[in-house]
Amino acid sequence: MPSQVKQRVVRASNLNFTVLEMGDSEGPLVLCLHGFPDTAHSFRHQMPALAAAGFHCVAPFMRGYSPTEPAPDGRYDSAALSEDALALIAALGYKDAIVFGHDWGAVAAYGAAAASPDRVSRLVTSAVPYGSKFFEALVTSYAQQRRSWYMFFFQTAIAEAAVSFNDFAFLEKCWADWSPGWKWAPEDMEALKRCFRAKGTLEAAIGYYRATLGPVLSMPVDLKMLAPAMNIPINVPAMMIHGRDDGCIGAETLDGMEKLFPKGLKIELVPGAGHFVHQERPAHVNELVLKFLKSVS
Repeated sequence: MPSQVKQRVVRASNLNFTVLEMGDSEGPLVLCLHGFPDTAHSFRHQMPALAAAGFHCVAPFMRGYSPTEPAPDGRYDSAALSEDALALIAALGYKDAIVFGHDWGAVAAYGAAAASPDRVSRLVTSAVPYGSKFFEALVTSYAQQRRSWYMFFFQTAIAEAAVSFNDFAFLEKCWADWSPGWKWAPEDMEALKRCFRAKGTLEAAIGYYRATLGPVLSMPVDLKMLAPAMNIPINVPAMMIHGRDDGCIGAETLDGMEKLFPKGLKIELVPGAGHFVHQERPAHVNELVLKFLKSVS
């Protein structure tokens, strides 16, 4: 990480969140929320660009991801993630924020914006769409079922042993499968593994999937009722960035998403990028984000 990045602890949601911070503390807040398998370092390319543009960027290690504490109440459901986002905005001393979420961070961002549109001024997400299309695809699309096999595997008791085997080689396979052709730096993978080696992180990360998909697997299937919480209109200007070659979530699951954004949704499909689009094509993503924020400022 650049030397200008500061690290500190912020108390929110009855948790001590370790956050990375960059930029003018008087500037508009951009809260950057990472996904799986990832850490706050996910936004190492975006933070300098946003800070240079006058924003105050804060990227927390999400609940349970070391060095942030495990959830004391054991909650890793999507509602808890959204509550964390809103609590962090307040704890950082802001009335509202731009929220930039990737993967699980996108889920948290959607929930925060849907619940409190007055607290989320603008929304930028990547890799995970909003709405029920993705959950429908788990039932109707073999292609998406094949991509999402790990979500079902994570419901089993052997998941922790499998993911941690051979010094978390599973994480390298995820990055390679989900972002074909991405040549990450060895130190970036080491930062990820260092987080997952810490006590509690693996259990928390898998807990996100068990808390969200577990209940879906135990209820009768009704395509119209899948993920009802993700069908609430979001009244916040938004942009969705998705890698065209995403090996985790197919771009077709974004179809119709704009209907749930009355204040506008700009969808950007990025060629030559996969699931970790903001890390693979950082200059392009930074340009898209800054242009969007300027257009709705």
